[in-house]
Amino acid sequence: MYEFETHRLRHAELRREAAQERLAREAVGARRVARREEPAPLGTPGAETHTDRPRRHRLPRTA
Repeated sequence: MYEFETHRLRHAELRREAAQERLAREAVGARRVARREEPAPLGTPGAETHTDRPRRHRLPRTA
């Protein structure tokens, strides 16, 4: 009986932690969306970190 109760307590704790992590991820996503939607200040490049510069292709590693 004791093992069953500890199992139930641990299960409830894991569910609470998962719910908190889910809320944290949703908050981060909401902040990211809000940051994308706000206009960039004058004189600075856009809020996007990506540029039109092509990627630098590297040579494959030799054996």
